[in-house]
Amino acid sequence: MHKSRLGVIVIDCKTEDLANDAAFWSKTLGYEARHDPDDGKYVELITPDGDIRLILQVVDHEPRLHLDIETNDQPAEVARIMALGAKQVGTHPRWTILEAPSGHRFCIVKPQRSDFEDNANRWE
Repeated sequence: MHKSRLGVIVIDCKTEDLANDAAFWSKTLGYEARHDPDDGKYVELITPDGDIRLILQVVDHEPRLHLDIETNDQPAEVARIMALGAKQVGTHPRWTILEAPSGHRFCIVKPQRSDFEDNANRWE
């Protein structure tokens, strides 16, 4: 058995000025922007406790939104979703990139929120 759930909505920004994009989304959505001091590629918009996380990320592809599905067993979750029709299109040491039959890409990641154990779906 493993667990998974929707954990993060990632706003992919093809930009050289993430601070400007973060200011736009922060003001648009009403969430404070927290810049990653160690890596200029990410900004988190601080959502209320229990809400889905929102992250802005610098990318080199066209802008889009993608979902991060958090899980306590990445290989099992990748296999489960691939059996539903997704295909694997990339890997990273911390995540796996899948593509749905509809063409939408999403990532399988480690748990991101503190209430993961209590609120994730259980899969046999």
